[in-house]
Amino acid sequence: MNSLTDLQMLLVDSPIGTILPAITQVNLPNWWLAGGAVRNTVWHSIFGDDCRLFIKDFDIAFFDIEGERSQEQAAKAILIEQFPNHQFDIKNQASFARWRVGRRTYNSTEDGITDWLHTATAVGVKLDAQGQWQFFTPYGLDDLFAGIVRPTPAHTYDPNADHKAAEFMQKCPCLRLV
Repeated sequence: MNSLTDLQMLLVDSPIGTILPAITQVNLPNWWLAGGAVRNTVWHSIFGDDCRLFIKDFDIAFFDIEGERSQEQAAKAILIEQFPNHQFDIKNQASFARWRVGRRTYNSTEDGITDWLHTATAVGVKLDAQGQWQFFTPYGLDDLFAGIVRPTPAHTYDPNADHKAAEFMQKCPCLRLV
């Protein structure tokens, strides 16, 4: 199990399958749902009750060179109104470096996601205009499906990646650290 079809089958029957159509309707430019919601859904599905990683929030990355923080807040308000029991973290990758100290400027949503801390976290999903699932997997799906916590190349010696990996291992001891 490590194909895009397997990933879609796992996610379609999760809260992600319900929330993706709503994100599509918000109409953010070049958006992806990525991060912990995808990762934790897969890991919890594979490892069951031994894995206490759940969806904390839905990380939605998008790219709008002209965008402002108000755009993020407006999208968040729309989604919270529809899903009051969920949290949403919506970030414009074009402006991320302006307010996140130490971050480089990104050229696209995909550039931003590729720079996330871990390979299993850098997995994006979305629906296109016809409702077809789309995927962005810059590091493939092997680490995600094998329960491997591996820093992305930019974060190999990053203490933040190490700290986050330790949190994952504590909540889901079935994972392997590489």
